[in-house]
Amino acid sequence: MDEEVKWYVLHTYSGYENLVKVNLEMVFKKNNMVDRLKEIVIPMEDVVEEKNGKRKIVQRKMFPCYVLVKMQYDNSMWHMIVNTRGVTGFVGPQGRPIPLTEDEIKRMHLEKVVVETNFKVGDKVNVTDGPLAGFIGDIEAIDNALGKAKVIVSMFGRPTPVELELYQIEPISL
Repeated sequence: MDEEVKWYVLHTYSGYENLVKVNLEMVFKKNNMVDRLKEIVIPMEDVVEEKNGKRKIVQRKMFPCYVLVKMQYDNSMWHMIVNTRGVTGFVGPQGRPIPLTEDEIKRMHLEKVVVETNFKVGDKVNVTDGPLAGFIGDIEAIDNALGKAKVIVSMFGRPTPVELELYQIEPISL
């Protein structure tokens, strides 16, 4: 059953993203389809805004007018979803849904990548992903619960601590 669960993109009226999320949850509940709805996401990012000489961090929508929905979809649900208040349609040809690809899901960081590792403090690792790809460093600390590691890399001739996701590093065998 879970292999049919996929991510879809809905287009909404401007400023209606939160309302669409609430309305979709109600519509799925009213139609006894809550088990088919896994997650509704409005991707947000932290942005530093400066107002009157003061800086503050605010959350801003990464994709205004879009809501991402992880669900088990079939054609009988199309009218139910498209007729939800605030939804203008699915993103796809002629408003028909096309699920996101694995690559798109990874790039948007929609799903947490679970990495089984046996890293230890002091291990030498190669950074394989992100802006530091190609750097080599030593693990200083590991947080398996968060899936992160603090790695000391040499940057501009100095040891520099950086926090990386575990999927961004691989061990170097000597």
